[in-house]
Amino acid sequence: MNEENPMFSLLETIPTPPGAGDIVEGTIIAIERGRVYIDLPPFGTGIIYGREYLNAADVLRKANKGDIISAKVVDPAGRDGYIELSLKEARQAAIWGEAEAAILSGTPYSLNVEDANKGGLILSWQGIPGFLPASQLSKEHYPRVPEGDKDRILGELMAFVGHPISVRIITADAKEGKLIFSERTGNEAEEKASLIDKYQVGDVAEGEVTGIVDFGVFVKIEQGLEGLVHISELDWGLVEDPHTLFNVGDRVKVKIIEIKDGKVSLSIKALKENPWHSASARYTKGMEVPGVVIKYNKHGALASIEEGVAGLVHVSDFASPLELREKLELGKTYPFTISLFEPKDQRMTLVLVGKK
Repeated sequence: MNEENPMFSLLETIPTPPGAGDIVEGTIIAIERGRVYIDLPPFGTGIIYGREYLNAADVLRKANKGDIISAKVVDPAGRDGYIELSLKEARQAAIWGEAEAAILSGTPYSLNVEDANKGGLILSWQGIPGFLPASQLSKEHYPRVPEGDKDRILGELMAFVGHPISVRIITADAKEGKLIFSERTGNEAEEKASLIDKYQVGDVAEGEVTGIVDFGVFVKIEQGLEGLVHISELDWGLVEDPHTLFNVGDRVKVKIIEIKDGKVSLSIKALKENPWHSASARYTKGMEVPGVVIKYNKHGALASIEEGVAGLVHVSDFASPLELREKLELGKTYPFTISLFEPKDQRMTLVLVGKK
């Protein structure tokens, strides 16, 4: 059998010569002007020269005869029989190898944000430029911009430039030179579920306003757990723009009104007295009251008779929507008669005095 053949056994002991792209290790045996020679037994001698020498000049200036270094094979049958080597490419290969290991281990890094574009943040790791997509930002840092306005998103992202951010490497593609980061831990769903389990509907908590958008306000109840206070849950009165009521960083008390599909819905107005509860003691059907026109809608106009208590002036009481807007100007006060009053259902209709 071949295994018993002495020649076969001898061949098995002969190492395979290095090929282009392989990383080899050897001892510096000579340093000359613009050239470094490296002993690579039993394959011969390697050389770093020309452009490869210039690319690694900063490292080679500190090198000494006898030092052991790693290099990448550029041409196994190079000039004058030497094995041409690249120190810079070996260092790059080692760095990409380290990046791949960091992905597996989930190693966190604190890196400074160097720049931003509409898609995310630009960072560098070990001298390699990388990208952190906005979608990979933590919920705490994700830009909450109404209708995805790209210019406003960029403005939010630019605020990170010059500041450190904790990230993990999630993609390392040496061939494409692609390095992708994430600020997420990868366990957000489990962590959030664990946090949500501590709460139930009806609980009251104090939190911090972390974002304000056209449709409401985001409130952080604790690290890793946020909820939305929809615009309709901000106040009993009409709220047109949440920015007029709150600022990021404000401390607010909220009530949990729904927990569904990993989302927490909050209310601020639920912690205030509902003005409709006491309205029945002050108003009755047929009573004449002053009201301020606060909003138009497809059904007519809303008029407020006190903070949080408003009724509909129906468009059918007028010849046309245009006449309604001419007769009832926004912000002005008019006399109305209450034609329907159901405080339990928070319903009221009004008729402009003099209109039949």
